[in-house]
Amino acid sequence: MDITATSTSQTEKTDRDTAPGVVVFVCRSCRSEAEPNADPRPGALLTEAALALGASEGVTVRSVNCLANCKRGLSAAMRSADGWSYMFGGLTENDAADLTTGARLLAAAPDGLMPWRGRPDSLKRGLVSRIPPLHFTEETS
Repeated sequence: MDITATSTSQTEKTDRDTAPGVVVFVCRSCRSEAEPNADPRPGALLTEAALALGASEGVTVRSVNCLANCKRGLSAAMRSADGWSYMFGGLTENDAADLTTGARLLAAAPDGLMPWRGRPDSLKRGLVSRIPPLHFTEETS
């Protein structure tokens, strides 16, 4: 099992079904507090599921060695080309579909912010941070 690859869909999909401009990064090294020596690690299992689902749904998913969010359990980040980026923790091995749903929501957001409505529960309760785009300047009034 090679989970260091990047997956993208090979089939034709509409923008509504895909997440153009959004990349999901899943931490493959996350451990379980209950079983820290489990092999494979829960992070690797989530990564494998997200890569497979991303490939079939047209969502770019990349495996990363560590997101340094160890206190919050299984972690993933989403980076938007022109919008905000997000860090999530407290995920489970079964949250791959939630990550692809979140990526599509972020990609479709006209203001670059992932909407709360429609966001899966794991991405609501697991939100660690929201990071502004690189060239963001706060409006003052």
